[in-house]
Amino acid sequence: MHVVADVEYVVIGGGSGGAVVAARLAEAGREVVVLEAGPDYGPFGDPRWPNDLVDARMLATSHDWRYAAAPWTFSRARVIGGCSSHNGAIAAVGHRLDYDDWGMTGWSGDDVARTYATVVEQMRVRAYQRSEAVPFHEECLQAAESLGWNVTSDLCDLDAGESFGLETVNVVGSTRWNTSFAYLDGVRDRPNLRIIDCTLVDRLVKSDSGVTVVARRVPPTPHSSTSAFDPQLPLDGFVIHAGTVVLAAGAYGSPTILQRSGIGDPDRLRAAGIDPVIALRGVGGNLHDHPIVGADRAVTDTLQLHLDATAATGFLPEEQTLGKFTSTRSATGRYDMHVFPVCASDQTSEIHGSVLAVVAALQPLSRGRIDVTSPDPLAAPRIDHRYLSDPEGHDIAVLRDGLQIADELLDHQALGGLLGPPLTDLSTDDAIRANVTHYYHPVGTCAMGAGDQSVCDHRGRVHGFERVVVADASLFATIPRANTNLPTIMLGERIADGLLH
Repeated sequence: MHVVADVEYVVIGGGSGGAVVAARLAEAGREVVVLEAGPDYGPFGDPRWPNDLVDARMLATSHDWRYAAAPWTFSRARVIGGCSSHNGAIAAVGHRLDYDDWGMTGWSGDDVARTYATVVEQMRVRAYQRSEAVPFHEECLQAAESLGWNVTSDLCDLDAGESFGLETVNVVGSTRWNTSFAYLDGVRDRPNLRIIDCTLVDRLVKSDSGVTVVARRVPPTPHSSTSAFDPQLPLDGFVIHAGTVVLAAGAYGSPTILQRSGIGDPDRLRAAGIDPVIALRGVGGNLHDHPIVGADRAVTDTLQLHLDATAATGFLPEEQTLGKFTSTRSATGRYDMHVFPVCASDQTSEIHGSVLAVVAALQPLSRGRIDVTSPDPLAAPRIDHRYLSDPEGHDIAVLRDGLQIADELLDHQALGGLLGPPLTDLSTDDAIRANVTHYYHPVGTCAMGAGDQSVCDHRGRVHGFERVVVADASLFATIPRANTNLPTIMLGERIADGLLH
């Protein structure tokens, strides 16, 4: 098989974690190859970037892996910058206790606080100002003030408690500021960094000198036809020899690459036609996400006119305000719910005709898993999140509490005349279960720790294969009380620092 390179580091995935690690290694003079499954559209301002990837008004959908398990599709971005090029650009860090509770060297609240200061600056995080509040979100702020809620923008404060306010975001003007712009643009011209896009990684093989990466190019899809696809590289497969591999393919991609490499639960590997190499039963397990459900209301003609007028003349984000609240199930008395309104114009989103107040359970107990079904990297994995499956009934109880707060917000007189009646009955547990979905925050499938279900140590090194280091949200043993983009970027910074020191 054709050998493309022999380098010090191969970073698999150029997303929220991988772009950070690659940039920090390249800055330090290390030789780095980035293998990205999606297209690379170049630096900020390159006209090849599709509009939906840079427009922060809505979630992008064009560059998606289309992971699916009925009745859901689990959106994950297949493009340079990863989900930081796709998401709602909400910048949040969670609570200090999230990291203290991991109980791992180098990951305490104090440790990550120092790193978050760098991340916030690098990602150009800012809070929306009150003058930027658009129709409906301004009324939500007025309702929150009337209800006596603490109104402030503190999503990037590790010590903050309950609040409702305008979001902190990585949005520059109207541009979603992704990790490709924030991290890779500064090192793109260095001779020690090479980005190979449109590349699927098949498997990893341990060698005497490090790791052999077996990969293949995939022809660009129509929406990525202007990427940096190099026709001189073979489509039928190639290998790269690396001293160290940084695995940053995400909570779905990283465990499945390990499984195709023979690293995982031996019985599950054999069932998929893969010979076990290293027995690590935790690979693919511990899958969890913040489950969500949304209280909804019909949009009146009055509100729709306001929304359409704003969309036609300026910036109209779907999400702009967010609240943190404490359920009756909180073990620490700290917030464990998000409640955030979502509203959009017909001109800017598929979410129209209704508004939502979405409730998220931030400390879920339910756990699922992901497994490959074949050695073929093109075969879809089996994903089972098992939302609301915890025997204690914790997760659904948190959502039930949150829906009461959501109704309190939507039914407030400050929104009178703007909203119609509810469209979905969520009054029973059966109804909540029928409408629960995901918050786009899968984590935990290559968890770090020391237990028999852990996959990596506190430096991200895979047990039994220390030349492979994980640097994405799959590494989180438990999910932070936050949207996971900034925590994953923080993790990338800390994994890179561990590699360099």
